Amino acid sequence: MKRKLLSGILIVVAVAGGLAAVKTLQIKTLLSTAPPVPVETIASAVAHEENWPDTLSAVGSVSAAQGVTVAPEIAGKVTEIAFESGAFVKPGDLLVRLDTSSEEAQLRAAEAQTELARLNAERNRKLREDKTVSPAELDATEATLKQAQANADAIRAIIAKKTLRAPFAGKLGIRLVNLGEQLNVGQGIVSLQSLAPVFVDFSLPQQEFARLQTGLQVRAFLDAYPTNKFAGELAAINPDLDAVTRSVRVRAKFANAGELLRAGMFVRVSVVLPEEKPVLVVPSTAVMSAPFGDSVFVITPDDKPGSTNLVAQQKFIRTGRMHGDFVSVETGLQAGDKVATAGLFKLRNGVSVRENNELAPKPSLTPNPPNT
Repeated sequence: MKRKLLSGILIVVAVAGGLAAVKTLQIKTLLSTAPPVPVETIASAVAHEENWPDTLSAVGSVSAAQGVTVAPEIAGKVTEIAFESGAFVKPGDLLVRLDTSSEEAQLRAAEAQTELARLNAERNRKLREDKTVSPAELDATEATLKQAQANADAIRAIIAKKTLRAPFAGKLGIRLVNLGEQLNVGQGIVSLQSLAPVFVDFSLPQQEFARLQTGLQVRAFLDAYPTNKFAGELAAINPDLDAVTRSVRVRAKFANAGELLRAGMFVRVSVVLPEEKPVLVVPSTAVMSAPFGDSVFVITPDDKPGSTNLVAQQKFIRTGRMHGDFVSVETGLQAGDKVATAGLFKLRNGVSVRENNELAPKPSLTPNPPNT
C-alpha cells in the first residue's frame, strides 16, 4: 500500500516538473522573440540660471484720463445733432442743441428791459450832477439796471445749458439720442473719452508697499493684443490701504499713442523693480501641470550595467514667474539638469529616450511668432 502511494506521488511530481519545464521553455522563447522596448524621441533643454528683473504682478482695469457721458442739465427737445458716432472732437465743439425758442424770446424781452434800465440810469446820473434827483432815486435806477442785467444773464445761462458742447478733447462713442427726442435731466447723449494718455488701476499686497515708488516701469498685457506689450510708469500710490484686503491701490500711466487701450479693459500688469535676481529657468513647454502639482521629465543616463541609453525620470517642481517662453523653477531642479521639452505625452518613468532638437522651436525671452 505504501509502495503504491509513493509511486503515485512520484508520478505527480514528475508530471508537474515536466509541465514546469515546458512552461519555462515557452516563456524563454517568448522573451527571446519579444520586440525591443521602443526608444522615444524628445527635444530637450538644460536648466540654467539667468538674471531676471524682480517684478510684482497684478490684474487691473483701464480708465481714461478724462471720461464722461455727456448729459443735459435741463430737459428739452433735441433740435440739432452736430456730431457723428466715433468722431474726434475738440474742447467747445457743438454736440447737441436743445429747443431754446422760448428762452430766446424771453432773452429779447430781458434785453429790452436792460436797455431801458440803462437809459434811465444814465439820465438819472446826469440829473444827479445837477442835483435834480435825490441819491435814493439814482440808487433805485442803478439797482433796476443790475436786476435787468441779471435776468438777462440767467436766460443766457439756460440757453447755454441747452447747447451741449464737448468739455474736453476726446473720442465720441455711439450716439444715444435722435432728432426731435425729448430729453430728461441727466439722460445720456454720448460717451466722450480721452484715450491718450490712459490710466491702469490695480492693487498690490501691503507687504510690497515699501518697495513701491512713483516712476517705476510698468508693463501691461492684454488678451486682445497677445503680441503687444504696453510700457508705462507708476504715477500714483494711495496713501491709505484697504482695511478689508490690506492692499494698496496704485495707478500706472500709459501714453497709449495708438489708442489701443480703452477704458474698462481688463489687463495683466507687472511692476518692474530696480533690482535683478538670479533665477533657475527652463522652457515653459517642459512643465506639465496637474492637480497634484507641476512636474518635469529629467533626462539622465541609464544606471543599468553596460547600458548607454538615456532614460526619463519624472520630478515634481515648484514654479515661479514666467518671462517670455521661460518659467522660473524655485525648487526641484538644479542648474545643469536636462529636461524634456517636447514629446512629454509619450514619457513615463524609466522609458528610454533619444534627443532630437532640430525641429523644436527655440524658446525666447521676447517671442514674436509669425501670424499663421
